[in-house]
Parts: sequence; structure tokens; C-alpha cells
Amino acid sequence: MSTKKITSALISVFHKDGLEPIVKKLNELDVKIYSTGGTQQFINDLGIDVIPVEEVTDYPSILGGRVKTLHPKVFGGILNRQHNEGDVTEMKEYNIPQLDVVIVDLYPFEKTVSSGASEADIIEKIDIGGISLIRAAAKNYTDTICVSSMEDYQEFLDIISENNGEISLTDRKHFAAKAFNVSSHYDSAIFNYFNQDHSISSLKISEQNGKVLRYGENPHQKGFFFGDFEAIFDKLHGKELSYNNLLDVDAAVNLMAEFNDEAPTFAILKHNNACGIAQRDTVLEAYNDALAGDPVSAFGGILISNVEIDEAVSEEIHKLFCEVVIAPSYSEKALEILKRKKNRIILVQKEIKMPETTVRTCLNGVLVQDKDMKTDRLENLTHVTDNKPNSTELNDLIFASKICKNTKSNTIVLVKGKQLCASGTGQTSRVDALNQAIVKANAFNFNLDGAVMASDAFFPFPDCVEIADNAGITAVIQPGGSIKDGLSIDYCNANSMAMVFSGIRHFKH
Repeated sequence: MSTKKITSALISVFHKDGLEPIVKKLNELDVKIYSTGGTQQFINDLGIDVIPVEEVTDYPSILGGRVKTLHPKVFGGILNRQHNEGDVTEMKEYNIPQLDVVIVDLYPFEKTVSSGASEADIIEKIDIGGISLIRAAAKNYTDTICVSSMEDYQEFLDIISENNGEISLTDRKHFAAKAFNVSSHYDSAIFNYFNQDHSISSLKISEQNGKVLRYGENPHQKGFFFGDFEAIFDKLHGKELSYNNLLDVDAAVNLMAEFNDEAPTFAILKHNNACGIAQRDTVLEAYNDALAGDPVSAFGGILISNVEIDEAVSEEIHKLFCEVVIAPSYSEKALEILKRKKNRIILVQKEIKMPETTVRTCLNGVLVQDKDMKTDRLENLTHVTDNKPNSTELNDLIFASKICKNTKSNTIVLVKGKQLCASGTGQTSRVDALNQAIVKANAFNFNLDGAVMASDAFFPFPDCVEIADNAGITAVIQPGGSIKDGLSIDYCNANSMAMVFSGIRHFKH
């Protein structure tokens, strides 16, 4: 049947917000309503007649509510094929009521997990009856419509209101797709909870929040973002974020996470890499010195601060064309200034736990790995040269290492006074990366005498430390681990350079 007039409905929901108008409209349309437990009481309180499911099944809700609707008379009413003579005969023989509409949602499993509840409470929030009803009603969409989420209440209400209780096959199939989206996401969440140790080599990723982007990396590519952007940011102003904006914002957030709870730190990123970053006593000083790192690349960049952006720094930011500004908060005057550019995207970053795995497509599959959560710290360094770095150099080495970890490999990062002087990024040779960084630092008039160098991986030869030494660099941090580490150590010892090993490689491809 292409269009179906609804005459009966089963309603059993956990979330009752927005349900009242639907119940009233169904009653107005003379739809017979069946229900259970709290939903039944909710409908009764509206003064609307409702038939308890127990009267259909001749069985009460048992096992503490674990079994309420799991009965042939319920599922027969949902799954029967009204065009099938055998089904019609059996419906009459066993006195099974037809159920045209199933409105049901699921226990909040994911919210219960994220709340830190006990395992016993989490297990009780694994829905059995609800998920079965959803699958049954969605499977039989030719005869039944399934409303599986409170997010769909208004759409369903609009359909039955505008069409006097008639629902097209197209709409029923559309709601079936929504239902299977709900059920598959729910099952994925349960599996991932039970497989937290990854003992089962199976990947289940489900994101229900999706957004169509203007285009992908380039205008001829389609682009989509799947995720809960609003859980991480409040967007206060500006145009819609693009595919490339989102990649840069991700890089900015990961970089600035290295400097949480530290002195004011400001970074400017372009194409996922920092082109400027500095840490100072004030956010204005930090911004100015970050911009000095590469004022050319900063044009059209992504700006991020680890502290509130005030009026003074916003006046300086306003002089620069930038795509996005990110901060934990803004002063009222700062927002007024930044909003003067209508397309400038202004984001407030919320405190939220970020994913600890990374996923990317590869060949005809995907690669999944633990996120690089290790940050080099002073207490973990091994001093391998006769000359030891002084306290200023040590602090700069850690600062440089944090930037290096968040820069595309192969990379070399040069820092002086907690300011990025330059970096060589994404080079096929570590020597090329170093030479690129030195040339860039000189182009922006940085004096590298007393600067430090960070490398994302070990030096197989002493060429890099020799080039760094000739440029004025006095201290080096690298993972170590090459069978020829001794060559670099010997050069440093012979030329009064200090070098420390972190023991941790930070490739980023």
C-alpha cells in the first residue's frame, strides 16, 4: 500500500519530551493507543484512553521491567504483512491487534557510560525490548511506521497533521532508514564498550551528527563532517567552516593541548602546521611574538590562544586577515572588535575529553592507532653529552619538542626564548628540513645564536648537528635510537653543544 491510514499505535518511550502533541493528535485521529509502564501513565495523565500491553499479552511486565513487550501478540501486530492472506488469517486466529505505528526509543546507554556509572547500571541500560521493536517495525515498513527517536517527533507530527493520519510508503521507508540508523549506532556503542581492550579486531565507528560541507579539500571534491562539533566549540560568529578549516582547527587544538595550564601561549597555524607560536607573560606579547615567527604565512591562518583574548590583543588580531580565532573565552570588547569582519570565525573552545585514537583511510580499508599522547618532559630526558643544557635551554627544548610533535614529518623545529623561530616541515630529508628552517629563520631576522633544535626522529648521521652548530644552535633534543648515535654525540662533545635524548619518536604523517 503506497499510502496508509493509521488506526493503531504502540508507544513505549524513555524520553517523553515532545510526546504530548503526538499523543493528542493520535487521539484526535481516533487512533487506538497501546502502551506500557511509565509511558502508559503519562498518556493516562493527559486524560487520553490507552490500552495496557498486558491486556493484549495476558502477561505482566516481569523481571523488574526487563520483559514487557517481548511477546508474539506484540510482534505479530508489528510484523504481519497485510497483503499476505496467511498472515491475515493467523492475526484473526490468535486475536492479534494490528499495530500501524511504533513509537519507541532506547535506554540512554552512551550517556550512562559517559556519566561514569557502575557496570551494573550500564548493563541495565542495554535496551532489549526497544531495539527489538525498532528493528521489527522498520523491517515491516510497507505496513508499519517506526518513530525511533525524539528527534523525529516533530517530523512525524507534521506528516500526520498535514495528511489527516495518512502516511506514504516513501515516508515509511524514510523512517525505517532512520530507525536502522538508531539501532546500528546503539549496537556499535555497546560493542565498543565491551571491546575497550580491542581484544576483538573489529572496527565499529558510528557518528550520527553529520554535516554537508561546501566542498572537500578542493572545490571539485564533495566534503562531509561527521561528529559533534558543538560539543567542543561554541561558534559565536562567522561563516561556515570548510573542510580545510576543520583540519586546521583540529591541528590547532592538538597543538595547544600541549600548553594547557601554562603561561599565556598563542599559536598561528597554516596547512596544519604552526607558522608561529610563543609563550609570554601576557596574551598580547604572546600573539605579537607568534606573528613575528612568520607574518607572511599568518595571512589566512588559524589563531588559537590558551587564555582569554582581551581587547588589546583583539585590536592587533583585527589588523590581520585570519580565517578562525579560537580561545577559551573572550572579553566583551574583544568580541565586539573581532566581529567587525563578518566572515571571521570565532570559536570558544570547551573543556572536553578528546578521542584517544586516530582513524584514516588507507588502500581499501582504514588505519587505526592510539593517538600520540606522550609529551616530552624534563624528568624523562637523558643527557648524553658532556655539555649539559642550562635551565633556559631545557625549557626551550621542551617547548620545541611540543611543537615538533605536532608538525608534519620530517620536521626540525628551532626555538629561542619560548618562541618559534622557524620549522622545516614535511621534508623527505631531515637535512632538508633543517636547512629550510635555518633559511626561514634568517629571512625573518631571527638570531639563532643560543637557539635550540628539536627533531621528530633520530639523526642517522652527524650532519644535522654540524649544520645546527654552524647556525649558532647550542642545544638539541631528539629521540635517539640510531646505531650511529655516537657520531652525533661525538660532534656535540667536540663543539661544546648540549644534546638530550627523549626516547620518544614523534612521527606525524
